[in-house]
Amino acid sequence: MPLGGNYDPDVFKLYFCDTGLLVSMLDREAQQDLRANKNLGVYKGALYENMVGEALVKQGYDLYYYKRENSTLEADFFIRSKDSLIPVEVKAKDGRAKSMQTLIGSEHYPDIRYGFKLSANNIGYGNHIYTFPYFCTFLLWRFMESFRPEEEQEEAVQ
Repeated sequence: MPLGGNYDPDVFKLYFCDTGLLVSMLDREAQQDLRANKNLGVYKGALYENMVGEALVKQGYDLYYYKRENSTLEADFFIRSKDSLIPVEVKAKDGRAKSMQTLIGSEHYPDIRYGFKLSANNIGYGNHIYTFPYFCTFLLWRFMESFRPEEEQEEAVQ
């Protein structure tokens, strides 16, 4: 931390500011597949990640991405609380957030105590990961204003 102080301009991803425009720029066959809900798997990850990135920017968050060199470890986005750096993972499929678990459990990242996973699942919590459905992304800023995670409360008591 701080996020801006650790920014590397040579490591980035590009997102459209409007996911609808992104879809409109796909070729005709891809658009037809999306409308018919066929073959969505090819585009699903990129589209959901773009939608989440778009929602984060519209709430005032800057987008920060992390990929460890010579590794598959990566985090789609990061936000901050007062005391923690919070990875935000977007899962197109119902998968484990392996990179997030590594970041949370690693001694190399002491500011990362928990993470947020956005997926097609319901709201939940387990293994220091708070899960929310994609559509809740637009509420993240408001949620963070009053959120007191048990991971930060434990440290305040010690």
